[in-house]
Amino acid sequence: MTNGKRLELVRGLGAWTSAAIVVGTMIGTGIFLKPAEMAADAGSVVIVFAAWIVGGGLSLFGALAFAELGAAIPEAGGEYAYLRRGLGPMWGFLFGWMHSIVGRPASMASIAAGLLRFCGFLVPAIAAPIFTRQISMPFSHAASAFIFTWAQPLAVVALVVLTFINYFGVRIGGRVQVILTIIKITSVAAIIIFAFALARPGGAGFHPFLPSSYGAATLTGFFGALAASLWAYDGWEDLNLVGSEVEDPQRNIPRALIFGVLFCSAIFMLFSAASHWVLPFATLARSEHVASDVVAGISGRNAALWVTLAMAVSALGTLNASTLSGARVPYAMARDGIFFRKTAGIHPRFRTPAGALVFECVLASVFALTGTFEELTSLFIFAAWIFYGLAVVAMMRMRGTEADLPRPYRCWGYPWVPVAFVMGAVALTITLWLARPVRSSIGLALILSGLVFYRNWRKKLSSTS
Repeated sequence: MTNGKRLELVRGLGAWTSAAIVVGTMIGTGIFLKPAEMAADAGSVVIVFAAWIVGGGLSLFGALAFAELGAAIPEAGGEYAYLRRGLGPMWGFLFGWMHSIVGRPASMASIAAGLLRFCGFLVPAIAAPIFTRQISMPFSHAASAFIFTWAQPLAVVALVVLTFINYFGVRIGGRVQVILTIIKITSVAAIIIFAFALARPGGAGFHPFLPSSYGAATLTGFFGALAASLWAYDGWEDLNLVGSEVEDPQRNIPRALIFGVLFCSAIFMLFSAASHWVLPFATLARSEHVASDVVAGISGRNAALWVTLAMAVSALGTLNASTLSGARVPYAMARDGIFFRKTAGIHPRFRTPAGALVFECVLASVFALTGTFEELTSLFIFAAWIFYGLAVVAMMRMRGTEADLPRPYRCWGYPWVPVAFVMGAVALTITLWLARPVRSSIGLALILSGLVFYRNWRKKLSSTS
């Protein structure tokens, strides 16, 4: 019974759970799958590590800015709340629409696809096609093959299971997150230690060390590798989405964000170095299971099977964190009357945004059935980084419009750090659009399509007020 009172979310995420959400989301599928894509795009070791360093720097700058926002405005929805206050209701809505319709479903689906790629190493039948269909391309005599494998419906099963867990309470989802994060950190650390301790350094993984030439192709390769690295780094901002459920958010949000990004940056670069230490560069660029191939190169396939199982658990941890945090945006929007009403409901017993959890699960399942890992991640990065940059612009604007707002933490290096982050976000989104114009344009069209719904919901609010 609620005695007529409006149900609210509960602050059930402590310091360790907050840190586990940041680290557990960042260390997921990306670090184990993206090194191959980065090597293929970059073409040399220097460009690969330049992408890791720049991606880590951008993520840290973003975390420093979001730490100020999260400590000052610890509300459900993260960027949705910041953009509403800093730039206006329409910008908050556009973020929420992008996040709920495109960004988070694509992210969850890509994580689930990565999870099933690990499982396909353990059970090759998972990658077996159920059916294949040739699709004619418009204005071209070429055709594209659509391959539907067992991995796609199994990815949907994973999405449903994690949604089910988070349906029953934020504390349960948080405890699961802590356990899975411990498993994944232990697994990654073991791979790094064994790679350097047991593998014979042949040097092939560090050749070519420098690009064969410098020009437009090198720059394109760098930005392709950077986009891949940013998928691995992505997740540092997820804690802000559950700001209304973090205990002592003025302290826990900044600490978890900043130290989480620094910790993960070190892990990612060490893991990448270990991969190049063990595998020849060309082999790494072609690998579909980098971590498993690294361990197989050291101790054989049996050891690789155990590591791949740990990687699958790691992906589960990232999917759990993504599921836990993602539903808070449609919930916050629906609570304000500018999203589908069913997503505003809070379960009277479990105090979770039950309707929003189911909504995100359904959309993510559709993405999982229709896209591949690489296509989904590129779509997500393009859409998400537009609003990461806008949220930091909102932070800088609120320094003037809400000068009296209590700010328990202030962004280090202001204004240079947030300005550098915004410039990086603009450069990245433009480059991604130029590299993948069709998919990026589809993502942009989906974002702008929300304006039609926004006008309709705003009219309904005006008529009832």
